[in-house]
Amino acid sequence: MLLIVLAYLGGALTILSPCILPVLPFVFSRADQPFVRSGLPLLAGMAITFAAVATLAAVGGGWVTQANQYGRWLAVALLGIFGLTLLLPSFAERVMRPFVSAGNRLSEFAQADGQRVSASSSFLLGIATGLLWAPCAGPILGLVLTGAALRGASVGTTLLLVAYAAGAATSLAVALLIGGRVFAAMKRSLGAGEWIRRGIGAAMLLGVVAISLGLDTGVLARVSTVATGGIEQKLVDRLSGGTAPAKAVKNEAAAPAQTAAAPDGAAGPAMMRAAAPAEAPLSLPVEGELPSLSGAVQWLNSPPLTAQDLRGKVVLVDFWTYSCINCLRSLPYVKAWAQKYRDQGLVVIGVHAPEFAFERNVDNVKRATHDLGVDYPVAIDNNYAIWRAFGNRYWPAHYFIDANGQIRFHHFGEGDYAHSEQVIQQLLAEAGHANAGAMVSDTVANGVQMAADNADMQSPETYLGYERAENFVDLGGESHDRVHTYAAPDQLALNNWGLAGAWKVGAEQATLSASTGTIVYRFHARDLHLVLGAGKDNKPVRFRVSIDGAAPGNAHGSDVMADGTGTVTEQRLYQLVRQSGDVQDHTFTIEFLDPGVQAYAFTFG
Repeated sequence: MLLIVLAYLGGALTILSPCILPVLPFVFSRADQPFVRSGLPLLAGMAITFAAVATLAAVGGGWVTQANQYGRWLAVALLGIFGLTLLLPSFAERVMRPFVSAGNRLSEFAQADGQRVSASSSFLLGIATGLLWAPCAGPILGLVLTGAALRGASVGTTLLLVAYAAGAATSLAVALLIGGRVFAAMKRSLGAGEWIRRGIGAAMLLGVVAISLGLDTGVLARVSTVATGGIEQKLVDRLSGGTAPAKAVKNEAAAPAQTAAAPDGAAGPAMMRAAAPAEAPLSLPVEGELPSLSGAVQWLNSPPLTAQDLRGKVVLVDFWTYSCINCLRSLPYVKAWAQKYRDQGLVVIGVHAPEFAFERNVDNVKRATHDLGVDYPVAIDNNYAIWRAFGNRYWPAHYFIDANGQIRFHHFGEGDYAHSEQVIQQLLAEAGHANAGAMVSDTVANGVQMAADNADMQSPETYLGYERAENFVDLGGESHDRVHTYAAPDQLALNNWGLAGAWKVGAEQATLSASTGTIVYRFHARDLHLVLGAGKDNKPVRFRVSIDGAAPGNAHGSDVMADGTGTVTEQRLYQLVRQSGDVQDHTFTIEFLDPGVQAYAFTFG
């Protein structure tokens, strides 16, 4: 709502900009006519046409972008074109000539009847005026269209455009009523307004250059990413009193379970066996209706599903993202439920809501779901539409929906798998599948999906990007968004970390700018993982891991050899340490032997 109000105010201030000049002759041509019969229909037609033309462009740009990752470069090109139209009036005139010609022809037709003025002819003149005005509103239209192309067009985009058009129409209505005094004040502002217009154009072009060269530290791909937060989401959170999204670990963030269940997270391969049918039904009150799933930008393993399609089915909605260690550790159980209860009427839907920029790339998600053996429907929720519809704030989060489309239970984080399976069994029994309770699920989790050793884990998830970085240690401090040479201290306290070499620390990740570089971390946990990417050119990056200065040997993770060597080949979570026996404090070191690697976050298990 706040953004709509701001868009309306922005439109109202348009009258002080040179952008409004092309439409003034048409508006003031009806100044001597009754406002309700002439001025009001004209302004209504103008506002509706502006919003319609801009919405069509936004929808088209959004569709192209969602078709494949290269659409993002089309969005960048659009942004560059809008910047040039603001900076170079002659270029803008050539680009927008078809719109202007159409508007002129329509305006001539609307006024062809001479002295007779009607509401319909005024409305038609307003449509013509809207065609002239739509290409003129460069800054607002350019940014909205580019945002739609990057994030996906939506009803919200249209509402913002309508609000902007309504604001401009309101200010023009005031101008019609007040007359020449507003016009005189506007003329005095034209000089400054033209320089402001060109300044905005130059700024937009600089942004295009920065994005093209990769100097934006991932801002383009991170538009609307919930974990890092944008202005819009921060405003929404502040107004709603919400808290920042978080990964839910174990059962700490979950609502209290209805029945007691022993923790399922033990060291070694995790075995999950369904509990025996409960002696009494669980208390599963209705928590709400299954929200719309239409916000997904793409579906994997299935055509798009709707709430109506799912009626009569028991549904488990799993919010996850493929580099989240907590999501990966709960995945074996979700996959087992999907397979064992599929014939009983259970539909599992994975809603992939990205945490990092690279997780917005649909090709990356496709590869991850294939590698992880996820064969149930996955809704790619890059715009967080489904996330917001559920009011969700955690990875992983599980929502259990009955055959009537009602949410009956939810669970945040890892653990409590036996109770969750009891919920599935009871909802299936309510739907008429009486033998669901006899089903038994066994699953073995290895590698990164093995349950954490929570009893002896004293190191928290740690981000390397400055937006959420904690416990970073360097004598010279941390530099933001520029290359800086760091020197890690020789001694680190528990859970402190540091960089060595030339790194560029961005909001989301640290990028190695030199040929070699090092990250060190003092940790206490059985497992150590690091989310890594090979850089913008996708060239493999070699690395060497050591623990307390020596090769890891038998303590090496699944992505490392015993001698500590490994290679970053794609953007994902890498398991670097997997210890056995007693867990103690250790100093972990990873030395990268090639430039360009991107390091995002440490996680432990």
